[in-house]
Amino acid sequence: MENPIEQYIAQLPDEKRAAITKLREIIIQNIPIGFKEELSYGMIGYVVPHDIFPKGYHCNPTLPLPFLNIAAQKSHIAIYHIGIYANKNLYDWFVSEYPNHTSAKLDMGKSCIRFKKPEHIPYDLIGELVSKMTVADWIGCYENMLKKS
Repeated sequence: MENPIEQYIAQLPDEKRAAITKLREIIIQNIPIGFKEELSYGMIGYVVPHDIFPKGYHCNPTLPLPFLNIAAQKSHIAIYHIGIYANKNLYDWFVSEYPNHTSAKLDMGKSCIRFKKPEHIPYDLIGELVSKMTVADWIGCYENMLKKS
């Protein structure tokens, strides 16, 4: 039986399947040790598992702490990187580096980076982005965010 992530990828249109597959490979190659890949919120997610962070996600402690998701949305490919929303230095680095990797205009919300055309995805930059925050960094950032709110 296929795992849920393989099922998610298999149901995508060809163009989006190729982009999501490549993004997934880049993330797996670059994400620091400790994050776990799972289907999360109907997307491919990378989380801090309960055995590392038993408190889980404050909105629903039965869920592991989310960090990163990738998804094929109706009109775009999305990368949801919560760390980029929580860490201004990481955000500033990404925004300044982005034009060096693609000619496409940056289409970004608080933690969502959108790509209307898969050929505009800067895979190397995404790999570098996901490598920049360890599990310990993310937990510290997340806990500081909670204290401020």
